Amino acid sequence: MQKILVIGGSRYFGKHLVSLLRDAGDEVTVLNRGSAAPPPGVGRLVADRDDEGRLRAALGGRTFDTVVDQVCYTPHQAAVARRVFAGRTARYVMTSTMEVYDPAPPTPEARAYAEGKRRAEAVFRGAGEGGGPFGFTAVRTAHVLGGGPQEFTGRLAHYVGRTAAGTPVDVHEAPYATSFVHHHEIARFLQWTAGQSFTGVVDAASHGTLDVLGLCALVAERVGRPARLRIVEPGAPASPFSFDRDYALDNSRATGLGYRFGAVADWLPGAIDEAAAELAR
Repeated sequence: MQKILVIGGSRYFGKHLVSLLRDAGDEVTVLNRGSAAPPPGVGRLVADRDDEGRLRAALGGRTFDTVVDQVCYTPHQAAVARRVFAGRTARYVMTSTMEVYDPAPPTPEARAYAEGKRRAEAVFRGAGEGGGPFGFTAVRTAHVLGGGPQEFTGRLAHYVGRTAAGTPVDVHEAPYATSFVHHHEIARFLQWTAGQSFTGVVDAASHGTLDVLGLCALVAERVGRPARLRIVEPGAPASPFSFDRDYALDNSRATGLGYRFGAVADWLPGAIDEAAAELAR
């Protein structure tokens, strides 16, 4: 049994992660701003992670075997956590994103998100090298899908809704393939990672990449209507998951460490059906 703190953990795959850790027999505590209560059997701390003083006060004298940080988006948040959790944990796992590899995010918001994650990782890596206060692991997740109403980004619903309505989907003429992972699978991977000892960067993705044209074809098959495509100019904004640049993930380090991912083809049809059912309500 481990003592594990999950920062965030109040929505989407974070909620599933918390339940998995609890059901495996770990002593789990969730820290967030009080937006949602954790499930039964899970401890709760309320604090704004950006406020170092209140974060320290909320933690008191508590220590943990592992911290899993679901909601670190900026180098400031990373620096606060680096100071506060020094001496409180042996290992720190940050949920990062494949967008750190993106050479040309298409919007200011996407650029800020990718750069924030990239710089946050750098702050933690500085803490974990050369005898730093804790070992650090960055889990760079693929695009997370599935869950119907839980999937708050609406990216898969974008395709399902447009295809069902006969509305064109904006795509690049020669899109690159990208990586995906089911929301339950990334929760299981994070649970597994919390119980390991490796450090450094690890990519988390289901086996099998898919480009936007393949995604549109599968959505069309599941909803029973042909997909209408509209080609955009190079560099122009397009629908989610249409990329004119290559940054698919390589999950070989995770598999080499012993984790067995599933395949995109095994779960994506069901995720599309979930999105269609939710839109039909």
